[in-house]
Amino acid sequence: MQRKARKAYVPGLVALLVAVAAGCTGAGGGDGSTTDPKPGGPTPVASPGKYRTLREPCGSVPRATLQELLPTTPGLAEEQQEKIYRGTAAVTYDTDRRVGCSWKADSPDASHQLVIDVERVVSYDPAVSDDDRAQEVYTRKETAAELPAPGSGSSSGSGSGDGAGTGSPSPGNTPTDGTSPDDASTASGATTQTVSPSATTSPSPGSSTGAPGTPGAPVEGLQPRVLDGLGDAAFLDDAVARSGSAAQNRTVSVVFRTSNVIVTVQYTEQPAHPTDVPDSAQLQERARGLARKLADEMNE
Repeated sequence: MQRKARKAYVPGLVALLVAVAAGCTGAGGGDGSTTDPKPGGPTPVASPGKYRTLREPCGSVPRATLQELLPTTPGLAEEQQEKIYRGTAAVTYDTDRRVGCSWKADSPDASHQLVIDVERVVSYDPAVSDDDRAQEVYTRKETAAELPAPGSGSSSGSGSGDGAGTGSPSPGNTPTDGTSPDDASTASGATTQTVSPSATTSPSPGSSTGAPGTPGAPVEGLQPRVLDGLGDAAFLDDAVARSGSAAQNRTVSVVFRTSNVIVTVQYTEQPAHPTDVPDSAQLQERARGLARKLADEMNE
């Protein structure tokens, strides 16, 4: 009786071990493939962006360029000029993710303001690359600018969202989906003191934006538009509005993306005389020239 019991038990044990072994190797798929049941297995990870840090923007603009963009009163003391051209750094909570700088100068003919905002976009979704996430952020900015269709001959409208009436993105007020909670709060303006031209000299909702036929409207070829040859994607916005005084101011904004970094350059001129209207061609040329310099520095 004992021999029979042993013979019956051994085959049963073998069958049990075979079943356990089959369960550990995983079930076969319908196409003959097998799945890996082990948690934490390798998964595809999107490539990181080119940029891991950001340059300090206040020191990124050559003194000669600042003197051209921000003329001062002749004979102004060197100490005062140094203070103007030193710029004011934007206050952010992570200088590896967002930096900015602003300058302002007065001359007998006009006041000028320059604001640079630089944002490094990081995707926390392993399936979405930093570059793709940055393109999403850039696309929202371009959409908010409400650029006229090519050949329409019309200028941008007041715009909504980041434009604050200019149709252009406002530094420190850009949503960054897919970024960390700190970045999201920074983008909403809750945790940053980034200087924004929209709070000073940019046009406000309901103001003139330089529509065709109005004084100061950009001439043919100078309307707000997508730009070629600047970074991976770029656009320019141009708007005229009245500030608190009777004089009109014009703000030209150039926004470009290179890899996972988005740069916004806003250049504003307010004439001293109410009847004067800032020259669109000159402001656009200067803003685009500075944007190209910044893009070249980033690629060095």
